[in-house]
Amino acid sequence: MTNEQQRRAPIVLTIAGFDPSGGAGIIADVRAIEALGCTAVGVLTSITFQNAKAYHGALHQSTAAVRAQVEAILGQHEVAAVKIGMLQTSEIVREVGQMIDEYNLASPVIDPVMESSSGGKLMENDAFEVFVTELLTRARVITPNIPEAEKLAGLNIHDEGAMREAAARIRELGARAVLIKGGHRYRTASGSERVKATTHEQREAVDLLDDEGDVTIFRGDWIDGPKVRGTGCMLSAAIASGLARGFSLPDSIKEAKAFVTKTFRVF
Repeated sequence: MTNEQQRRAPIVLTIAGFDPSGGAGIIADVRAIEALGCTAVGVLTSITFQNAKAYHGALHQSTAAVRAQVEAILGQHEVAAVKIGMLQTSEIVREVGQMIDEYNLASPVIDPVMESSSGGKLMENDAFEVFVTELLTRARVITPNIPEAEKLAGLNIHDEGAMREAAARIRELGARAVLIKGGHRYRTASGSERVKATTHEQREAVDLLDDEGDVTIFRGDWIDGPKVRGTGCMLSAAIASGLARGFSLPDSIKEAKAFVTKTFRVF
């Protein structure tokens, strides 16, 4: 991106944790935002000590530090969209929710990060309760994976019908839109029930968007390969980038999924 292009590009704010290995968190967000033609600015909520093999802990920022970072950014830039990732403590969840309202932060795409793929717990129990009551209602869209959606909805998700029910329940909690990511599960092409397919050709990755009751199903190829960290971070950051450029939510998701799939195939 040239200096002129960067100057004119929509600005996307990511509020997320730092993964020093670069596999997830704010580094993955910045890569996705910049790749999709936007300018990234970032606020660190927590510095984690992890890599692809193990999670060793984290040092969380204070609410004052998070607020000071946001205010420094907003003092210079007009933010077109915001992606919100790791918020480990109830205090930080509450502070971010307040700032969404206070500064009218645009199009919040909230990834409810609860656990690291390398094994760490990234949201404390009391933070989860505050997330449900004070942050979920402020999202343009929330992007849980299957385990996160199961916790939010209070049911087991075993097929597409259960995805629909879970999304409806999460919307009943106050979310405007819910994208349930089903990429780590798959269904057979011949039926709606999610079961383990026996051949690559049968496998299909299915995501479900419920936007104020309007349901859209996104289907894609199931890609065999090693587990890749940070796909949820990249997807939510890419969705925010689409919204920042004026795309509709379904079109933003479509582009984001294509971007993540292309990235995944490199590994």
